Amino acid sequence: MEKLVYTRCGRADQPLKSAVILATGETASIRSWFGKWLQVSKWRYWSKFPTVDYGGSLPVETVQALASNNLKKIPPRYLWPKMEYEEYCSIEENLHIPVIDLGKLIRHQFTSPEDELEKLQLACRDWGFFQLINHGVPEELIEQMKTDTEDFFKLPLEEKKAYAQLPNNIEGYGQAFVVSGDQKLDWGDMVFILPQPIPQRNLRFWPSIPTSFRATLDKYSTELQRLTICLLRLMAQSLALEPKKLVSMFEEGVQGIRMNYYPPCMQANKVMGLAAHSDATGLTLLIQVNDVQGMQIKKNDKWVPIKPIPSAFIVNIGEIIEIMSNGEYKSIEHRAVVNPIKERPFNCSISQSKYEDNDWSGARYCEGEYCKLQDYKP
Repeated sequence: MEKLVYTRCGRADQPLKSAVILATGETASIRSWFGKWLQVSKWRYWSKFPTVDYGGSLPVETVQALASNNLKKIPPRYLWPKMEYEEYCSIEENLHIPVIDLGKLIRHQFTSPEDELEKLQLACRDWGFFQLINHGVPEELIEQMKTDTEDFFKLPLEEKKAYAQLPNNIEGYGQAFVVSGDQKLDWGDMVFILPQPIPQRNLRFWPSIPTSFRATLDKYSTELQRLTICLLRLMAQSLALEPKKLVSMFEEGVQGIRMNYYPPCMQANKVMGLAAHSDATGLTLLIQVNDVQGMQIKKNDKWVPIKPIPSAFIVNIGEIIEIMSNGEYKSIEHRAVVNPIKERPFNCSISQSKYEDNDWSGARYCEGEYCKLQDYKP
């Protein structure tokens, strides 16, 4: 099987992060957006809609159940290596990720967009993250999504288990990408669903309690899909690319919504809510559910805490956009840390392109030619 990885000609020694594999009916490895290796089977474009298998996850005890038992000792699988938690204290409190006003960007499209568009370009190039305000998603919908998420995780464990992951399927309630019995585990639980494309929805994993949750998810998914396409169009404009070409990669593509729950832990500096990783996706839009901080990005070898603005989305550039921009825009390492006293729920919407990355899909958006490195091994 031929394996390809793209990099700018003359920089074959510095390949971009995502391995690109062309395979149908076979299993291949790419860098997962959680810093682990995930298995992807049959990534291909079927008729109008993509079929994406994100792999499965071995069943493990929920962290919420562990935390409720008043543990005196943390199970070894949740204790991260010393070098990982020593780095926990390497924090840069004086830096703040950029804030982008979508309202200004849209208004200025018809007049003089340079100032806010330049801010967007700098945010994507130098940070890989920004907070988005005046985004147009109704505040009441955001608040309902937050409420439904919190209410779901407050349900008794047996009720939540009705939506548990099935073998070889990452959708549902559980943990992501647990592939062996001895790997280190994150101090957090999740619900992961794939709401887009609509014909591929599996309502078996959509919580029906609280009763408003499914309707909320449906509306939320639609709004975030609209917002993602709007941002992609503006990013293409900032890169002097043809917006229709970039947007077409993501229209009718795969959208995942992940609801995370990080219980408190008295030894918070020895566990990880979500291990350091970069996202092998297009764009990720995140919303803080409560006022407990915990998301951090790595800049200049220090961790910068994100201080969320109420009702703002945190936007994260994924590796697909890094590739499409030929490395101009960066997919940045980030992590989620745990609070010793309070739980921390979090929602994110993950957008994936509808095509494989291949000989033509990356190069047609980037200046210069792309080199092929044969037999790439992750």
